[in-house]
Amino acid sequence: MAEAVKMPKMSDTMTEGVLAKWHKKVGDTVKTGDLVAEIETDKATMDFESFQEGTLLYIGPKEGEAVPVDGLIAILGKSGEDITAILGSGGNMVAAPVAEAPVAVSHSTASSAPISTDSGNSQYSENGHGDSRIKASPLAKKIAEEKGIDLSQIKGSADHGRIVKKDIESIVSAPKTETKAPVLAQSPSVAYEEVPVSQMRKTIAKRLSESLFTAPHFYLTMSIDMDKAIELRKQINESASVKISFNDLVLKAAAIALKSHPKINSSWLGDKIRINHTINMGVAVAVDEGLLVPVIRNADQKGLSQISTEVKDFVTKAKDKKLQPSDWEGSTFTISNLGMFGLDEFTAIINTPDACILAIGGIQSVPVVKNNEVVPGNIMKVTLSCDHRVVDGATGAAFLQTVKELLESPLKILI
Repeated sequence: MAEAVKMPKMSDTMTEGVLAKWHKKVGDTVKTGDLVAEIETDKATMDFESFQEGTLLYIGPKEGEAVPVDGLIAILGKSGEDITAILGSGGNMVAAPVAEAPVAVSHSTASSAPISTDSGNSQYSENGHGDSRIKASPLAKKIAEEKGIDLSQIKGSADHGRIVKKDIESIVSAPKTETKAPVLAQSPSVAYEEVPVSQMRKTIAKRLSESLFTAPHFYLTMSIDMDKAIELRKQINESASVKISFNDLVLKAAAIALKSHPKINSSWLGDKIRINHTINMGVAVAVDEGLLVPVIRNADQKGLSQISTEVKDFVTKAKDKKLQPSDWEGSTFTISNLGMFGLDEFTAIINTPDACILAIGGIQSVPVVKNNEVVPGNIMKVTLSCDHRVVDGATGAAFLQTVKELLESPLKILI
């Protein structure tokens, strides 16, 4: 019996997916575990493996097209099996078949009666205007609707004047373009480029807008003397098999500080505040399409080498689009580091429902006063963005003081 293949929900925030690439075509045999397609979600492009078996009888969306979660994307069954009922029940979620074929399916919302595709003297379905005298294949009607073509103005080339795909294509001969290709436009005074918005970028825009305009942000900035942290890192990396970064040191210091300041490690849930006892550190990773935040779980309980290894693995997986939902779900606090780009300091938007995010600037060589003398120093500025519904100024400042104390006496991080 034929079975519908639906768009899976691949992340907690996913509402639709884009068929990035099909690895199977109509007529192919599909086994359980076979790679059928690549689906672009709001977080990454992920492999979609079949948990059903059969012959691929129908493919709905073309590459680059979006389908809502649970929308019909394909049908599996026995070769030659009637799929009319499944297509009809798909409603507006059904895309046109990929090739001209006599599929019995009604596209009219006014009637659910099946359509005969017999090329003899049979009655064809009504067109969008209710004119039953116009005979056209389902695919031809869909293409005509998309292109704004009046079928009554076209003479069909098939039996009994039936309009088919090639009749529509003879009217409109637009070159096929890649969905994701940038569109260049020029005028006498301006040139610009328009790029389609990816699923990831849509989600980033939605979530960050909700965060910034819903959570009342305030910001606390502190300068940290990194002289001793620089020396400790040098000593560790001289003998350690895993090289430690400054980001690893800050992440570990923040994780330890959260144990002393649990209100910073909290989440706003609308009618209640959740104080998280588990410290899961989200690490913002920039990729071409936007920003991903994989999670270092129980960061306070892990050593610097383990943290460094996990961060490096996540960065690689993020750039290769191999992150899984389990990799980015469940953060309780987030770190965003742009110091490697030479920024002195910046503010970050909270990764809700977390209550705070820590923005890390670069280490700057500047004159500092020590023992009443001006000497060379290495200063790093960090800025804590806080949700004022959860965290007050004094609470945020106390947390930063602890982070500062740990990084200025970094041996405490190793104890």
